[in-house]
Amino acid sequence: MKYGHFDDRKKEYIIQKPDTPYPWINYLGSEEFFGLISNTAGGYSFYKDASKRRLTRYRYNNVPIDAGGRYYYIYEKGEYFSPAWAPQKSNLDSYQCRHGLGYTIIESEKNLLKTEMKFFVPLGDNIEIHQIKIKNLSNEHRKIKLFSFLEFCLYDAEDDMTNFQRNFNTGEVEVDGSTIYHKTEYRERRNHYSFYTVNQEISGFDTDRESFLGLYNSFSNPDVLKTGESNNSIAHGWSPIGSHSLEIELNAGQEKEFIFQLGYIENKEEEKWESKGVINKNKAKKLISKYNSSDKVNKAFKKLRKHWEKLLSSFSIKHPDPKLERMVNIWNQYQNMVTYNLARSASYFESGISRGIGFRDSNQDLLGSAHMIPERVKKRIKDLASTQFEDGSAFHQYQPLTKKGNDKIGSGFNDDPLWLIFAVAAYIKETGDYEILKETVPFNNGKKATIFDHLEASFMHVVNNLGPHNLPLIGHADWNDCLNLSAFSEKPGESFQTVSNKDNSPAESVMIAGMFLTAGPDFVHLSRKMNKNKLAKKAEMALEEMKAAVNKYGRDDEWFVRAYDYYSKPLGTKDNKYAKIFIEPQGFCIMGGIGLKDGFAEKTLDSVNRKLNSEHGLMILDPTIKEYQINMGEVSSYPPGYKENGAIFCHNNPWIMIAETIIGNGERAFEYYSKIAPAYREDISKLHRTEPYVYAQMIAGKDAASFGEAKNSWLTGTAAWNFVAISQWILGIRPDFDGLKIDPCIPAEWDEYTVIRKFRGCKFKINVKNPKNINKGVEKIFVDGKEIEGQLLKTHDKDESKVEVIMG
Repeated sequence: MKYGHFDDRKKEYIIQKPDTPYPWINYLGSEEFFGLISNTAGGYSFYKDASKRRLTRYRYNNVPIDAGGRYYYIYEKGEYFSPAWAPQKSNLDSYQCRHGLGYTIIESEKNLLKTEMKFFVPLGDNIEIHQIKIKNLSNEHRKIKLFSFLEFCLYDAEDDMTNFQRNFNTGEVEVDGSTIYHKTEYRERRNHYSFYTVNQEISGFDTDRESFLGLYNSFSNPDVLKTGESNNSIAHGWSPIGSHSLEIELNAGQEKEFIFQLGYIENKEEEKWESKGVINKNKAKKLISKYNSSDKVNKAFKKLRKHWEKLLSSFSIKHPDPKLERMVNIWNQYQNMVTYNLARSASYFESGISRGIGFRDSNQDLLGSAHMIPERVKKRIKDLASTQFEDGSAFHQYQPLTKKGNDKIGSGFNDDPLWLIFAVAAYIKETGDYEILKETVPFNNGKKATIFDHLEASFMHVVNNLGPHNLPLIGHADWNDCLNLSAFSEKPGESFQTVSNKDNSPAESVMIAGMFLTAGPDFVHLSRKMNKNKLAKKAEMALEEMKAAVNKYGRDDEWFVRAYDYYSKPLGTKDNKYAKIFIEPQGFCIMGGIGLKDGFAEKTLDSVNRKLNSEHGLMILDPTIKEYQINMGEVSSYPPGYKENGAIFCHNNPWIMIAETIIGNGERAFEYYSKIAPAYREDISKLHRTEPYVYAQMIAGKDAASFGEAKNSWLTGTAAWNFVAISQWILGIRPDFDGLKIDPCIPAEWDEYTVIRKFRGCKFKINVKNPKNINKGVEKIFVDGKEIEGQLLKTHDKDESKVEVIMG
């Protein structure tokens, strides 16, 4: 069952039923001011950090779901409705929500009133625009009222929902004309405030939640809407809100437009006050004036649309399959940008409080965004490197507001260091900018270091932390946060990921070994570029030793072993009762070159297909773990088929897609791709539940009661890795240090496709023809009519080049 459809021309997903299987959301903002908005106007806004600078309040896991947002009510003759459907769940005559790139438009009709509400964050400013149009479709003159409503958060999101003994006493506001200023704690240590305004004279306002709603009412039936009159309340503690009331007269057929703005302002300490107790509003008034008319807002919206068009222009495909086109050209890259901005911090599954920006997460996200925003990627690399310790380990997360490491989570995830090598190599392959390696970024302890020093520390962290089988020690966990081999947790509520009840654990990870072998050759190349030839040779020796260790201790009969536990017993073998096979090492060991010469790679991938494949994608392990295993940790705490215990973890499916292309199996690679790509799952939206335009982290596995149901959409490394898999390995347009490698591996039935790829200043129009209907192999490549040797497109002075690729 579908709840809407794609509009590829406008790059929108149009939702036509408000009661979607789960709230289907979008993101506003792409720089410092962000908002989450659902298809019925739920969600919240924040500045930089959803934990420490949340501007509006939102209630997770609430009843009803999606409680809190940017709510508007239309009142006429004693009756009222919500033009976004929520919160009143109005019986609208028509409804549609258009989620676009950085904006959302909700349109509806009821009682011969047509409403359009456009929400977006303009480029360059910390403000959210709500452009609202109301049109009278009747033949009569009408008098209506429009009420706005949002609830202010007291900035620190966790404190806001827990520290009520203080927070019920601190709330403060000011009202000046049509603008409501939220200034809680501004009297003391804060130098920032938010505001909510409209570009029309108002007939009333409310800033106290109880006065607007009533103590025992919900958002759907506010007291104010019973009378149609605001109370002009001023919040003193309790729960500050922003609500305006506007009296509107509409002639027959007439439309009127209103611009609401939610903004954030910071003042210097010496410029906080206009007069005693009155906040300095100069910056706010200046910002408000930039967007206080339809013309100004329309220009800002047009600029935003052009911004996204430019971002998406770096890679596009023309192909007979429209689902593939919309994933590659629009939605996958859009999701890549959202994950770049927010990592795993704030979604409808991540509360925005605990995660921050993850070292592992963000480094992977850069793989999918380097081609769009190389300068910002470079900056993020430096931010991430600054949280690294001198021994190569790193804070697992940092807070985006302070860019300081998160002590609560700490370090000890031994895959973390290697992801920095992946990210820096991807950046240099995209840009050719080796100078980044010389840039100075101190370690977390302040010791002076270059980016290359950080990479060396990352590489050597593996070399210096090997276990009894000469495989990498796993630490708290590797990429699979829930494989906690030293936790041995028996206490409810104890964090599997930070506790270690076994000191000096010898537990080892074959997956990290595969990562080491995959990223290692890039580190060797970069070492030579830095004229560190002794280090390069040392690294090559370490890689050979790791390869030998994997071949000796990392193979089962038909697939790669997952790990060795605290007792040095193998996990992920045919002899285990549960979890005989895990997906992660199968992908990374093959990417790292293991098993390519002796047929073990093919045997491994056949095992993956036989044991992990399902109609909804590749499961993370099989068979699922049926009871808690203290030596395995959190992975065994989930019911079978969910999360790390046998779900289809979409993040790691691309590793198998890539491995399949390495051995030349384009059929399987694309089969796996299409099983989890959201556009291909749109027809089963009722089962899938999350958005049909962006990837989810996981889909419930075959042992789950809800097999095929997705969770944790939007903020997942799935987005970047699937884009890498489809663009670089299946379509085969892959950046390398010396140019753009053309190496497609596709289904044999594909006859032809065209890719537009901007690379190092040149726009390549690459037409791939498959006259022999094969999976892999390039016979000839012509650049601007001239045949070249090999499969590498080298940069040149031309702005554009036409490339013809003949497979064979």
